[in-house]
Amino acid sequence: MKNYFVIFIVLVFSNSLIAQSSPEEIVEEFFEIYKDKGSTSALNFIYSKNDWISQSSDDVIILKNQMESLTEDYVGKYYGQELILEKKISDSYILKSYLVKYGRQPLRFTFQFYKPNDKWLFHGFSFDANLTEEVKEAARLNNYRLN
Repeated sequence: MKNYFVIFIVLVFSNSLIAQSSPEEIVEEFFEIYKDKGSTSALNFIYSKNDWISQSSDDVIILKNQMESLTEDYVGKYYGQELILEKKISDSYILKSYLVKYGRQPLRFTFQFYKPNDKWLFHGFSFDANLTEEVKEAARLNNYRLN
């Protein structure tokens, strides 16, 4: 009986380690859901990764409505995503920014993750279409020699 209890504890402990999701795994699953089931399902998934953030808050509902407006008629066909920036502030806070490829124009999706103890929590999400303007501004600044 004692051996069965030890085996049970080991299995439970190993399952909790396997269930630990990294920011990369969370984002990968977000985009799979986004592609297969749409933005609302993807946002529900990612917001479920933090019990402190209410999925029914006004800000989240507004975000869901904005994301739902990214129809094929508006932005074109969805072709995937590419990581364009990862900023690691510490071992406990990561920002990941993706170029999301649509037929008409690119968008940027930005995810933030925080690890207060031993588990990564989703900490924030935003999207925008300002990528082109920022690249132009960066190109202008590169034309000047800054000392």
